[in-house]
Amino acid sequence: MKSQRVSPALQVVAFIAAIFVALPLLSIFVRVPWSDLGDMLSQKSTREALLISLQTSIIAAIISCIFGVPLAWLLARSESRGLSALRVVCITPMVLPPVVGGLALLTAFGRQGIVGQYLYDWFNISLPFTRTAVVMAQVFVAMPFLVLAVEAAFRQSDRGLEDAAHTMGASPSRVFFTIAIPAARPAIIAGIALAWARSLGEFGASITFAGSFPGRTQTLPMAVYELVSVDYRLSLVLSLVLIFISVAVLAAMRDRWMAGR
Repeated sequence: MKSQRVSPALQVVAFIAAIFVALPLLSIFVRVPWSDLGDMLSQKSTREALLISLQTSIIAAIISCIFGVPLAWLLARSESRGLSALRVVCITPMVLPPVVGGLALLTAFGRQGIVGQYLYDWFNISLPFTRTAVVMAQVFVAMPFLVLAVEAAFRQSDRGLEDAAHTMGASPSRVFFTIAIPAARPAIIAGIALAWARSLGEFGASITFAGSFPGRTQTLPMAVYELVSVDYRLSLVLSLVLIFISVAVLAAMRDRWMAGR
């Protein structure tokens, strides 16, 4: 299939847009102290922040999958009234200012929160400013990305197979696990990757709900934020790590999308 010609004016506009996005990222590559890269990455604070980021983001991605896939299935197949309102609520964290998301989590799960006060009074469980709070903040902002990706796949899947399975006596759960899940597997994998990458880069809601305590709740984005005014060179190194991870995830997802075309 031949590619369509693009007018010179549109090419110039597209080139400007690409430069605007690429230039800041390339600037980090230029300014990173490559000669000291190994020493900086081996620092204890860097290793702790990276470990916490990997641990919490992987857990958040798994939780997002466990709860997000059934939610996507409900949104795609249920004909209940109020479904549109439920969808809006579920994807609101995608467009919500991150700090507002953190404040919302505090309002719900803080010691004086709607749910948190009972957890603290009855079970002596305090969620804010813990590593659990980091995971909760990451799930809050990342799960909507997975839900949207998987819901779209469920909507596009062949419902004839599902109807045939129902006719033959298969239970809704069996249809979900043996037909719907395999059919949506590429979207689920892509959704998990998106949720993980979004969790890894989460900052605003996490620092509001979990704080930034080195060795306990401080993730890579939090470390970058605090190091900008203290150790600019190290902040560039950590930023480079996040860029590499993000590019790797997007590249892997692009290959999967292109393969499905």
